[in-house]
Amino acid sequence: MKKKVIKFGGTSVGSIERIMHAAKIIQEESNKGNKLIVVVSAMAGKTSELISMSKQISNKFVKRELDVLLSTGEQVSCALISGALNELGIKAQSFMNWQIPILTDGDHNNSRIINMNTTKINDYITNGGVAIVPGYQGISKLGEVTTIGRGGSDATAVAIAKIFDTDSCEIYTDVDGVYSTDPNKIPVAKKIDKISYEEMLELSSLGAKVMQSSAVQTAMIYEIPLQVRSTFTDRPGTKIFSKNNLDYTKAVTGVAYSKDEAKITLQDVEDKPGIAAEIFEPLGKNQINIDMVIQNVSSDGKTTDITFTVKRDDLDKSLNILKKNKQIRYKNLSFKSNVSKISIVGAGMVTTPGITYKMFRALAEEKINILAISTSEIKISVIIEEKFTVEAAKKLHSIFNLD
Repeated sequence: MKKKVIKFGGTSVGSIERIMHAAKIIQEESNKGNKLIVVVSAMAGKTSELISMSKQISNKFVKRELDVLLSTGEQVSCALISGALNELGIKAQSFMNWQIPILTDGDHNNSRIINMNTTKINDYITNGGVAIVPGYQGISKLGEVTTIGRGGSDATAVAIAKIFDTDSCEIYTDVDGVYSTDPNKIPVAKKIDKISYEEMLELSSLGAKVMQSSAVQTAMIYEIPLQVRSTFTDRPGTKIFSKNNLDYTKAVTGVAYSKDEAKITLQDVEDKPGIAAEIFEPLGKNQINIDMVIQNVSSDGKTTDITFTVKRDDLDKSLNILKKNKQIRYKNLSFKSNVSKISIVGAGMVTTPGITYKMFRALAEEKINILAISTSEIKISVIIEEKFTVEAAKKLHSIFNLD
């Protein structure tokens, strides 16, 4: 007998037929004698539909009310899954975020789970019931409904696995597991059987949509074994765990890309201590995340060019903040909005020479110009023109023998 967290994504509960199918998976696990906490997302498309409804009222819809609105998506899924299980003869009950409660901290639309009461759910599953819990949401210390960002159901599942000290955390989705790149765009993409937390964290933060990056980070910190599985096939999925258990013979594990990037360059900025902080502090205070940063100091050491990337949706806001910033002096401000970021990731890169050369040579062979470069121990990312994204991903996937 095991205590398990099972999480179903939006596509897995996207229709009544799929909800009944998910319920049968839960039934099988329950019949094995496992104690189950099931985390569910909103039905596929429901969150986007609710956001669209709010925007029809106002583009500045009050964040408090937006959280109240968006949290209803998962509540619907909870009730339907619970009802389906009861129809199958399985004792099941939904628990809303405020009934548990799931305690959160932070701003509306972007809070984080800090704790939850375990008593009610532990009592319920100990007595043979299946607890159904909504992902993506919680309640603040002031009693306000909060949400934890798109894809937050993964974070809920991992938090529950940690707080309830479960034996495993299984993420059910519409793919067989984690792939070496997007299989929808590159059909020769290969399923990865085992991947480290570090590699999965890089892939998810770089655009791979299988798991939310904050959920992977939490699992890594607390060494919670994860498994990504398909709701619709019986194939074994992808296991995510410590890199100490991995085979490092393959240098590159996957290729990820993101098309929602924008590049900003400040030319001939006065080079003095604190200037980078003066540039980036106002952006940070306005909730704009900075990704890649490249600095080139002039030969005389007096000025520098600073290039960085932001999400495309934040471009106009970023430009306005920079233009109004009287603390910095520069000769020219330029930007490109039609760029993408493409990255190779692999724990084996640390011990394999020549990876950087192979990546850059492969892109050069396709006449793809590199606009910016960023590296870490297990990742190399470049900014390229958006129109070359899939072509670049296919080339890198092939050159590193991932097909």
